[in-house]
Amino acid sequence: MAVSSSPVVAATAFGSSARVVLVDDEPANLSILRRLLARAGYEHVRAFAGGEAATEHCLDAPPDLLLLDLHMPGTDGFAVLQALAHGRTGDGHFPVLVLTADLATDSRLGALAAGADDFLTKPVDPLETLLRVRSLLSHHELHSALIEDRSRLETLVQARTADLERARTEALEQLALASEYRDDETHQHARRIGRLSRLVAERAGYDEAFAGLLERAAPLHDIGKLAVPDAILLKPGPLDPGERSEMQLHTVRGGEILGGSRSPIMQLAEQIALSHHERWDGQGYPSGLAGAAIPDAARIVALVDVFDALVHERPYKRAWSVGRAIDEIASRGGTQFDPELLDVFLSLDHEALTS
Repeated sequence: MAVSSSPVVAATAFGSSARVVLVDDEPANLSILRRLLARAGYEHVRAFAGGEAATEHCLDAPPDLLLLDLHMPGTDGFAVLQALAHGRTGDGHFPVLVLTADLATDSRLGALAAGADDFLTKPVDPLETLLRVRSLLSHHELHSALIEDRSRLETLVQARTADLERARTEALEQLALASEYRDDETHQHARRIGRLSRLVAERAGYDEAFAGLLERAAPLHDIGKLAVPDAILLKPGPLDPGERSEMQLHTVRGGEILGGSRSPIMQLAEQIALSHHERWDGQGYPSGLAGAAIPDAARIVALVDVFDALVHERPYKRAWSVGRAIDEIASRGGTQFDPELLDVFLSLDHEALTS
């Protein structure tokens, strides 16, 4: 394989810094190829006389281009291609230019199937060699640039998604605060309901994804109170039947306010707002659902909402002691509350739940 006096196809800016690996069992061929590439401006060329050492090198430090002799003793070109197949997938891809005197169709098809990108027939033509090297490196440069662009875009999308999620969370928190503003002077009821609902869900064995959604959705359980007149919502004494019916409509109004969203959080919040006053025995409102027909999230919020309401002062009542509240809630297992969830709740440190 001799170098002719053909014009030299100079390396591009990327090519001059590209890492090129040569593999050939003939030292003379390696020497000729190295000189040819050096004359064209390729400054980072490694040569290997055997396939095994070349494979280890390429797996450890993937090059930008591999020039590979196909027929060699020991680890031949086919074995090298097979060994590199896994390392060249995805972002680790680099082109392979096969050098061979074998013109058999089966050999070429086998090399292409194993991952070769192009062929040069020995004895190689210097000009053709440089043209194919530059072409493959140009494609590799474009491929690398596309990967970098994709990575930057993915990072940007992740950052924007995180920003949107933070904005959505803040909006939900403010919406929950608005629903509690008129009848909770501390404005902490909604946050407590979220934290406590998550705690019960985790202790009951629900997965982290559900518990996380529940923590953010549960504070919106009483959003429908925005539609309840102050005269009813803030009435210090018992409600008459008409007022009670109007108050109970806050579940329906809450479902209407939160309904129609494709957001998992809002969909869960809709379930909770609509069903957190249903009872295990079917005597609740607005739909008279019973047992497992009540959404899981609503069953959890129903329990923690009553506890929090009992141990904190409201316009119509003084705060109960924790012990009294626990006794009252325990007495409602199997009637108002899911008995299994109630057992979970009763196992918690209730004094720590009131802050």
